[in-house]
Amino acid sequence: MPQVSHVSETAFLNLPKAAEYLGISPNTLYVWRHRRQGPPSFRMGRRVMYRITTLDAWVRAQEQADSRSNSALNLLSQKPRRRSKAAR
Repeated sequence: MPQVSHVSETAFLNLPKAAEYLGISPNTLYVWRHRRQGPPSFRMGRRVMYRITTLDAWVRAQEQADSRSNSALNLLSQKPRRRSKAAR
C-alpha cells in the first residue's frame, strides 16, 4: 500500500506560506484576498488556505493576461486599424 505522508503537508499552504511561495508579502496576499483580486483561497476551519496547484494555475493565468509576456495581447505587434467614419 503506497504511503501518503507528505501529500497533506504539501497540497495546501496557509497565507504566510502561500505568500512566500509566490514571492510576495503576506500583507499583499491578505489585501488581494479581501479585494478578491488574488489567487483563489478557502477556509479550513479558521485558517485561510491555498492549494498549490491553484497558485500555479493563477500564476500561469497572470502570465497569459500580461501583454509583455503574451505577444498576442501586445498592441504594438498588431496591424493598425482604420478609423471608422463615425469617429471623425
